[in-house]
Amino acid sequence: MATAETLEVGRIVTELGGGLALFLYGMRRMTDSLKTVAGGRMKDLLARLTANRYSAAIAGALVTAVIQSSSVTTVLVVGFISAGLLNLGQSIGVIIGANVGTTVTAQIIAFQVYKYGLVMIATGFFTEIIVRNERMKHWGRALMGLGLIFFGMQLMSIATGPLRSWSPFIAFMQNMESPLVAIVIGMVFTAIVQSSSATTGIVIVLASQGLMSLETGIGLIFGANIGTCVTAFIAAFGRPREAMQAAWIHVIFNIGGVLLWMFFIPQLADLVRLISPVSAAGGLDKLATETPRQIANAHTIFNVGNALLFIWFTKPMSRFVNWIVPEAPKPVEMKPLYLDDLFLEQPAMAIDQAHREILRMASFDRSLLSETFKVVTVGRQDEITKLAEFGKDIDKLHVAIISYLGKISLRPMVDPQPRQIYRYITIANNLENIGDVVDKALLEVAVKRLRTRFVISTSTLSKLQPIHEQVLIAFDRVVHALQSGERNAAVEAIESKSVINQLADDATAHLTKRLTSTDPNRLTAFKTETDIIEELKRINTFTRRIARAILEFAEDPVPEAAEASSADESA
Repeated sequence: MATAETLEVGRIVTELGGGLALFLYGMRRMTDSLKTVAGGRMKDLLARLTANRYSAAIAGALVTAVIQSSSVTTVLVVGFISAGLLNLGQSIGVIIGANVGTTVTAQIIAFQVYKYGLVMIATGFFTEIIVRNERMKHWGRALMGLGLIFFGMQLMSIATGPLRSWSPFIAFMQNMESPLVAIVIGMVFTAIVQSSSATTGIVIVLASQGLMSLETGIGLIFGANIGTCVTAFIAAFGRPREAMQAAWIHVIFNIGGVLLWMFFIPQLADLVRLISPVSAAGGLDKLATETPRQIANAHTIFNVGNALLFIWFTKPMSRFVNWIVPEAPKPVEMKPLYLDDLFLEQPAMAIDQAHREILRMASFDRSLLSETFKVVTVGRQDEITKLAEFGKDIDKLHVAIISYLGKISLRPMVDPQPRQIYRYITIANNLENIGDVVDKALLEVAVKRLRTRFVISTSTLSKLQPIHEQVLIAFDRVVHALQSGERNAAVEAIESKSVINQLADDATAHLTKRLTSTDPNRLTAFKTETDIIEELKRINTFTRRIARAILEFAEDPVPEAAEASSADESA
């Protein structure tokens, strides 16, 4: 008898574990596909709807309801904060709304649409292998993931059926009538499986078998809200300050909400029974029919109620979180500010972060270029050394950007994300080339000038200075185009070639006339001064290549002025 009972327990555990595994795998597959195919649009939605804490909460709820992952929403929020597009107060609204968005999962599960699971799996699978459009493939994977969620729920429902008559389990459930015990069990289980949705699913499955009272189910749901904070902290550990702040917001909101409600579970249960559908069945069947929907409704009321309450306290929460997680001192060593693996979970946001780091690299190039002419023409050795070290820092940033873009390219993507990565690699490489022209060519000219002890004449400086100024103007236009997407600025940068070439020709003609000078170092000076002209022209060539990359990524045709200048990029 004991052996038969052991085998039965083993079968239940195996089927329950298998169903849970399919549920978690389906949730992950669906979320990964949805964030790939819809993550960019959800990112744009968040950017548009976060003007205040109320619209931010609505945006967070909508995005999470679509992507079915509050962690993905949090990644988007962290990226926006680090980029200065959101302040911490606005981000609190989004995170509060994200918790409301997660209630959609519980509502879907409570409808018990198990019978559609296999249909969804089949439809999603054949969509993925038949269609050629990459975006449709991801929609197929998302549908297949949803089917796996339902099929896993069905397996768990079948597995828990025999528990109706198993006395040890009934006794265990009776011991969970204490809200505190239920909360602790829900918290521990969620911390282990790292998915509050999984806990919610199992609670609703047990309720659908008549194995759980509404009060116990509410307690377990409350515990799941606390347990999911562990996942948030694990994800935030070692990440940017903004990620740790988001984790603390989760803790304050989730644990604070549970503490407010845990003493009113009976009253919440009565309210839910009042507004939920009533079954005509009796006994255990009535409990099994009504409780799943009641638990889902309680979950929704709990999260919506907390959102309506906590949304008024975003400023105090913001101050408290800033106090808990103060700003760290800025590193002395040159390091990327925006390239964190946290954002790789959301390729659209990771690409945005790479774009911001490229803009930062461009600003360093601009600083380098602004100092270059003075150092090359009249600078001392210590100034040359300092500028060379700055160039090495830019090289480090370039390596980090290219490595990060490579990591993004390994993630599932949809058009136009692969093209964006290619363009950003091109732009980063050309920014690095500009730094190399300064570090490996122009600074060598400066060293040569010091070694030969010749002084560039005032008349020659007056010819070289306008070339440098036009090179800077063209570079500034490219940076503006890269930052704002303004195509005209990129076109103007491309058109700078004719102006710079004319100035270079005038300067070269001036230097050629000076060859008749009796100065014994005249040939050396001529070579050095013409080297400066040629290297400035090279910088402009790399600048124009960046402008071309910006224009080629645009959806509309390249203007004729830019097309006419395209042939020069091989110069």
